[in-house]
Formats: sequence, C-alpha cells, structure tokens
Amino acid sequence: MSERHAGAPGQVKEVTSLANPLIKDIKALSLKKYRDQQNAFMAEGLKLVIDALDLGWSIRTLVFSKAGRGNAAVEKVAARTVAAGGTVLEVSEKVLVAITRRDNPQMVVGVFSQKFLPLKDIRAQDGDVWVALDRVRDPGNLGTVIRTVDAVGAKGIILVGETTDPFSVETVRATMGSIFAVPVVKATPEAFLAWRKSFPGLVAGTHLKGAVDYRSVDFSKGPVLLMMGNEQQGLPESLAESCDRLLRIPQSGRADSLNLAVATGIMLFEIRRGALKVAPEGA
Repeated sequence: MSERHAGAPGQVKEVTSLANPLIKDIKALSLKKYRDQQNAFMAEGLKLVIDALDLGWSIRTLVFSKAGRGNAAVEKVAARTVAAGGTVLEVSEKVLVAITRRDNPQMVVGVFSQKFLPLKDIRAQDGDVWVALDRVRDPGNLGTVIRTVDAVGAKGIILVGETTDPFSVETVRATMGSIFAVPVVKATPEAFLAWRKSFPGLVAGTHLKGAVDYRSVDFSKGPVLLMMGNEQQGLPESLAESCDRLLRIPQSGRADSLNLAVATGIMLFEIRRGALKVAPEGA
C-alpha cells in the first residue's frame, strides 16, 4: 500500500491489497455482527454518498476506484469526507469487487455511522404518516417499504420486534438511497404498544380478519399509524387488538395474499392520496 497523502484523521490512501486491515474491516460490514460492533454500514454509489452527506450523515470512510481519479464529483466528495474527518481510500477494481461482492461494482462506496431515531422522539402531527412493521424478515421487502415511505412523503418506519437489519447491504440497496431520508425506529413489542397508547391519531392495520375496505376510510384527519404484519403470519393478536381499524385489501384472483412491500405500498398511496398531486405539464 502506498499513501499519497498522510495524516490522520482525514487521510487519503491508495490501497491495492485485500489483506489491508482497513479493507478487511469494510468487508466485514457484510455481516450483522460486525455492523453492530462498528455501528457502521456500507452504501454504494456516488449519488447515494452525496445525498447522505447533504442530509447530514456521518461518513467514516470513502472508497473509490482508480477510475474515479480526476472525476470532479468524486474528488469533491473526497474533499468533503476529509473535511468531516473521514478516511479516503483509492482502491483497485479487485478490491472494490471484494468489498461490494459485485462483478460490476459502483465506482464509489461510503461507510457511514448507523442512526436510529428513539421511539420517544416521535412527535406525530396532523398529516403525518408512520409505518410500523412487525418482525419483517426480508431485506428486499424492508428496503422497498423504506423507499415507498420516502416516495409518498410519510414520516418514517418503526421496526417492531426481531426484524431484518435496515443497514444490511441488501436492505440499503433496495432503498435506493431512501435509507438516508427516512427515520428508522427500533422497538420491542412491549415498548411499541405502550407508546401506541399515546398516539394522537388513527391506528390502522391490514388483517385477514379485517372487514373494512381500505378505500372506504377517511385518512385525512390527524396523523396515521399504519401497522403491517410479518410476511408469513401477519399481525399478531396483540398488535391487531391495538388497532382502531382493521382493514382489508380486496382481491379477486387465486392468490390468497399480497407481498408485504406491495401491500404496504397500496396502503401508503391510499393514505397519502390527498397529498399527492401530479403537476400539470410544463409546470
């Protein structure tokens, strides 16, 4: 390894060896145990890294391929990383492939500190929508829901119970950058149910026992808390009983259920219908 610029923090290093301890630490972030130990996670792509910095996330390490040398946008992000006290690594294609586990990796990877919003800090106002996901297991589902929450302008996600990691590589990829824009809360079922008692608006959940068509409900008054159940089992009784309304999405085909992310998306677009307008052409 050769160092083009020395000095810490905010050092810029050129790395070509997979045995480099910095690279080993970044590769280890593919495992939850090490993400938890380091309180860190990895995000791929120049746009994602720029968005994260613009939104105030703390960057620890910026990794970019040699092909990025001389790229004005990459060099600007590198300068922002150094200014924030982070480390910048210029790496070979081989190293980038090993870090991302992709044959055609993005040119830039950022390592960021994890960030959770405490449950007690949620202050639901009129028009706010929060989504509570019970024991969501699939990282693709979680990432897609986070992206959809961002798309409709909902406020954030509450992860209830043992869920998949919102900062796994697979989840972060599925969010397409929305992980940086959507507050994420973690809560035990007990803490969530205690907090729910003081929620000042409508608490609605989808459930097979739901007798109310989701399209017939007026979601326009006050904040809304949408509860969605686990992929296999749906909402448990304890959470279902805490809902003001149990809703159903009507179906007519042979499928007996919808994918969690699809069902959540349908619900969110209905809840936010009044707030979502298509701008006139030329506007």
